[in-house]
Amino acid sequence: MKTFIYMIRHAVSPFVLGDERERGLSDKGHEDAYRIKELLAEEEITHFVSSPYRRAIDTIKYLAEASDQEIELYEELRERAIASVEIEISEQEFLQGIRASFTDLQYKMPNGESTQEAQERAIPIMKQLIQQNKGGKIALGTHGNIMTIILNYFNKKYGYEFFEQTSKPDIYRLEFDELELTSVERMWNPEVLRVCLDDKKIFER
Repeated sequence: MKTFIYMIRHAVSPFVLGDERERGLSDKGHEDAYRIKELLAEEEITHFVSSPYRRAIDTIKYLAEASDQEIELYEELRERAIASVEIEISEQEFLQGIRASFTDLQYKMPNGESTQEAQERAIPIMKQLIQQNKGGKIALGTHGNIMTIILNYFNKKYGYEFFEQTSKPDIYRLEFDELELTSVERMWNPEVLRVCLDDKKIFER
């Protein structure tokens, strides 16, 4: 029996040091969250779950509201902190740390979390969701790092290079046969989507 998970990486959210949990979306981020609602409106998603971080929740809230569904939050699906979230580090250091963490799954910077540790908390929840929603469709509000870590568990080809090419927002449609990941399809193409939705608005006028 096929089960589908739509991994929806959050839209643009202005960085605020020390406010990982509550920082929300930019105006552009809210616009893209609405586009996500339009894009996935016909997918008949049956269950909505999210990281507890505000930017992830806000990215899928329009879709959940349109589907008349509540969003279930899981602390275990929060973003992975490669280093302390209370100390500012350069983007170069941040990306180097992420790259190293996919080469050595136990690697972490001071006060950070390793890829292995993040998988140990997130994967049991992912398996639980798949088993409890067999044959269903699940939308997951997520983050680039933990999304890649989850995919890496099911297929090792998803690592730093995959993470590096993702966008904010982004959407990946995962197909599972029981607990086996059988396909991954990217559904977010910003330029194509913008043209399609603008054409739709013109037609609807």
